[in-house]
Parts: sequence; C-alpha cells; structure tokens
Amino acid sequence: MESTPAAGENIAVLRKAREMAQAKLAREAKISVSYLTKIETGLRPATPPVVAAIAKALHVPTARIYGQPFLGPSEQADLLNDLRGAVRRHTLPREDTPPLDELTANLKNAADLRAETRYLQLLRILPRLLGQATAIALDSRGDSQAWGQVADLYGCAYAVAHRLAQPDLADMIVSRQQWAAQQTWNPTAEAAAAWNEAGTFQSAGQYDDGLAIVERAISKYEAAGGNGPEHVIALGSLHLRGVVLASRHKDKNATADHLRRAKALAGQVEGDLMRHNLTFGAGNTALYELAAHIELDQPNKATEMSAPLMQTPPPGLKPNRVGRLYIDVSRARLATKDLPGAEEALKKAFEVSPQMAEIHPMSREVLRVLFVMHQRSRPDLMTMAKRTGLAS
Repeated sequence: MESTPAAGENIAVLRKAREMAQAKLAREAKISVSYLTKIETGLRPATPPVVAAIAKALHVPTARIYGQPFLGPSEQADLLNDLRGAVRRHTLPREDTPPLDELTANLKNAADLRAETRYLQLLRILPRLLGQATAIALDSRGDSQAWGQVADLYGCAYAVAHRLAQPDLADMIVSRQQWAAQQTWNPTAEAAAAWNEAGTFQSAGQYDDGLAIVERAISKYEAAGGNGPEHVIALGSLHLRGVVLASRHKDKNATADHLRRAKALAGQVEGDLMRHNLTFGAGNTALYELAAHIELDQPNKATEMSAPLMQTPPPGLKPNRVGRLYIDVSRARLATKDLPGAEEALKKAFEVSPQMAEIHPMSREVLRVLFVMHQRSRPDLMTMAKRTGLAS
C-alpha cells in the first residue's frame, strides 16, 4: 500500500512551498517553534484548533492540511463522484419510484450504515436512494413526511462527505438538506440541517462562525415551541455541537453554558435516543464533555472521566459514537504520555468502528505519533499504520 502523508508532513510541505520559516508560521499560528517542529516531525499530533490556526496562516483550507486518507483510483473515489452527481441534480432525479415498503427499508438501512460507520457500503446505495426518495417527494404535492425522508438522507450523505474529507461536497449537501427540510415545515428537520451546517464551519476551523449558526438555530427552534423526545433530541444536539465549537474556540464560558443546558435536557429523556440522525442523551453528553476537556487542554480530567466509560460505554450508543469515544481517549492518554494506553484505546476504535478509525484525522495523528516515537516494532501499531496508509 502506498503511504499517505499525515497533517504534520503536509504542513511542512506547504510551509516550504511558501518559503515560510518555522518561526514565522509558529508566530502567526500562535504556537511555539518547538511545538510546530514536533508536529511536522510526528512527535506531537496536529489538533483541530492548531490545524485551523496553521491553515489560516498558510491561506489554505483545513482539508488541504489533513490531506486525503486514500490515494489513487479506488471504488471509494468513484462512488463519491456518483454521490456528487446525484446531489448536483437534486431536482432532476432519474430513478423510478420504488414501492413504499422497499423505500422505508432502504432508508432504515442507510441510517444504520451511517451509525455503524460503514461508509463505503453507505456510498454504494446513497446516490440511487437519494434519487428515489426525491422523486417520491416531488410527486407528493408537499407531503412533509416524504420531504423529511429526503432531508434525513442528506444527513447521511453529509456524514460520508465529512468523514471522507470532502468539504466542498459536504457544503453542497448541507444546502440540499436545508432545501429539503424547508419543504417539511418541520422545525426539527431544519434544526438537524443547522446542526450539519455548523459542522461545516467546525471542519473548516471557523469556530466562531459555527457558534453563531448554533445560537441562531437554538433561538429559532426554541421560538417554534414544542416538547417531547424529538424536541429534546434536536435542541440537545445543537447544544452538543456548541460544546465542540466553543471548546475548540477555547471559550470556557460558552463551553460550560452549552454543556450545562445539554445536561439539563438529557435529564428529560431515558437513555440515548436517535432522531433525524441526531443522537442525544446522558451518555452522548458525557462523551462530548470528555472531548471538551481535551480541547480545553485538560487531558488529565479527560482521562479521569474516561475510566468508567472505557470499561462500560453508555448503552444504546452506536459505533459512530463509541468509536469516537475511543479516539478521544487515545488523544487524552497520548497528551498525558500514556503511550500504551493510547495504543489500547486506538485498538478499541479499530475494533468498534474500523472505517472511521482508518480515516479520522485524530486517529491518524495519534497513530502517527505513536509510530514515530520508537514503537515501530510493535506489531499492532504496524498493522494499524498499514490500514490507515501511514506505513507501507
């Protein structure tokens, strides 16, 4: 397998292409030269806020720094092009309308594949399924349920584009999701679209703008009124998105506020529930709190909090959330210099959600650091590095 460059290597290449000294880039990114050197050489991971700052200084999108987790012709690339074509012709579906029970079963399958992080399998069915659902919605004369199904499918498509490092496609998908959600006259569908819209700003490292999207969506959703589990899940999920954005923006007060409000809402539902591809409850809120500790440079708090979660993950959470828990724990353990613990957490991520672990930027960054730090002889590390393309 041909190896793929990691974020630190891409930073070094881009910096040298601009003939920029390390001291200048470090100054503009507001980090030390020593820290930048360690990122470029693979001794420290390139975290999302640092990547955002460096991308701004280098005048490139964050996706350019993270790079592509796969190289060359592949089924994955072909399927992404098929999805791009389906999204582009969103008002011109070519597909025939299937029987309703068949469509319903396929929609459930798509949501399950997303939750299980089986992105390649989801890509294989999304283009045709989007066309079929849209054809039904266009013929429905404004049926809100039909349009809600289209909006939810675009939510699945966003997850794929986001995870496979396709930011331009993700932006286009969000606009289509908003278009479909507006046909539903359902505030919850629009809130789910806003959750993904804020996610595009999160991916781009524009955390303040993402927070503005979240705050606007929360105000609009609260003004629409409502109650019940669906209302709590949508509102709570928006606050969880706010937790991520605020913590990466290093805004402790906003992080605490969104977390406090999310915890209050989580107390209104039993367990963790999923609606419109949004997962919310006490368990998922705990996972976001752990991640916030990492972003706020409190890895010791994160590792302390992770002990019971690692032993018994919150019941009801799907692999997309449990896998992310293990990746975040690996980050926290690496930051506290617990290298064996970081490797253990990564191995769990590969077991639970292998496709996500192979391509997630922070999974790859932690793995690269472990691989560089005198542990090349460890067979499990070598296996994971080969699966991610970080080693040949």
